[in-house]
Amino acid sequence: AAENVRNQAMSSHAVARPMIAYKSGPLTGEAHVPGDKSISHRSLILGALSVGTTTIKGLLEGDDVLDTAKAMRAFGAIVTQHAAGNWSVDGVGVGGFCEPDTVIDCGNSVTGVRLIMGAMATHPIRATFTGDASLNKRPMARISDPLALFGAQTYGRSGGRLPMTIIGAETPTPVRYEVPVPSAQVKSAVLLAGLNTPGKTVVIEQEATRDHTERMLRGFGAEISVQINDAGREITLTGQPELQPQDITVPRDPSSAAFPVCAALITEGSDVLVPNIGLNPTRSGLFTTLREMGADLEYENERVEGGEPVADLRARFSPNMRGIEVPPERAASMIDEYPILSVVAANAQGDTVMRGVKELRVKESDRIDAMATGLRANGVTVEDGPDWWIVSGCGAQAVPGGAKCASHLDHRIAMSFLILGMASKNPVSIDDGSPIATSFPIFESLMASLGARLEHSQER
Repeated sequence: AAENVRNQAMSSHAVARPMIAYKSGPLTGEAHVPGDKSISHRSLILGALSVGTTTIKGLLEGDDVLDTAKAMRAFGAIVTQHAAGNWSVDGVGVGGFCEPDTVIDCGNSVTGVRLIMGAMATHPIRATFTGDASLNKRPMARISDPLALFGAQTYGRSGGRLPMTIIGAETPTPVRYEVPVPSAQVKSAVLLAGLNTPGKTVVIEQEATRDHTERMLRGFGAEISVQINDAGREITLTGQPELQPQDITVPRDPSSAAFPVCAALITEGSDVLVPNIGLNPTRSGLFTTLREMGADLEYENERVEGGEPVADLRARFSPNMRGIEVPPERAASMIDEYPILSVVAANAQGDTVMRGVKELRVKESDRIDAMATGLRANGVTVEDGPDWWIVSGCGAQAVPGGAKCASHLDHRIAMSFLILGMASKNPVSIDDGSPIATSFPIFESLMASLGARLEHSQER
């Protein structure tokens, strides 16, 4: 069943799928977005490194996560889909990865490839990693450099890019590593490498990033501590534990929730409830920012599930939102949400200023350039620099629209421009909606169920 899902996704992604979004009436109802992508990746990887059977409910079944499941099978774990969203992983234990017979293709998933690289780098095996055209442009030196400190050897293309072969360390050495840029992926890769390393591995981050890896390592039985000191946030992991299998319920993804939430805020008459959203404080920066802009966004039924804070989000049309200056220190908690925030900013009054966001330049696409170019084509004034951009709002329901935008093989760019079209005076189209399947395979049907007008275009 999992392979069927994967094959369908691959076939749909092989050909560009132009789409168009028309101005929508009120969006109403409940939006049951997919499971959290970050937690889904980590559930599969830590399940594979445990001894026994880990069960996972609510796993995101997008391309990215399916590629991670396939990779864990290649390293020796038994990964089984039992029903939609319900999976199990029979793990091989820490140190138990075997050498894969084939190249590990991680598709579009930079999170998947970076975490898997970390997990295998302290095993005495070798593996070759590749991905799609977008992933193969992404910088991997930020991962291969710290892995080399453990004793791993890496051989990639110029600039530290995929395809890349990693020869794992036979006798790994624990490291003390200060993450040079805020990155949960780099931090997590180092911690996962530390699992099969004797002694204590220490990671220091000056700015807190999403902490799913630390929470989940602790849940699986690893000895891990976090201290705040003059150096920053210092995480210490004791290596070579025997991880215990877990029963995991994946909360719904706040990054996916951002799209129906923001669509409701800018579409006249809308009232949308998005249940069971993970509100880990290292992930909820967008919702804080929207509230500061004057969004009618409420948290209902707040609770804790599986160690993660969860709530139901209710979003209503908010015609009086105003632009703000987003604190640069908030960037790490909402880095994936700046594209859709820029769409809200276009529908607000005044300027929304976003600084300290140079990481957006090296995502699946150059997201600042992609969004700035598309917004300008749709009549929105945008200024941008190396690590900042400013969107000057047109006001509620006042974006002219009417342009065709390039998605650049980037799921978040594609979805953001479709949301823009739902509130613009004229339709907004994109050249390719197929990348959306990597993170949000039910995006189109979910938005249509709320009342959005989305169509497939015949243009190529």
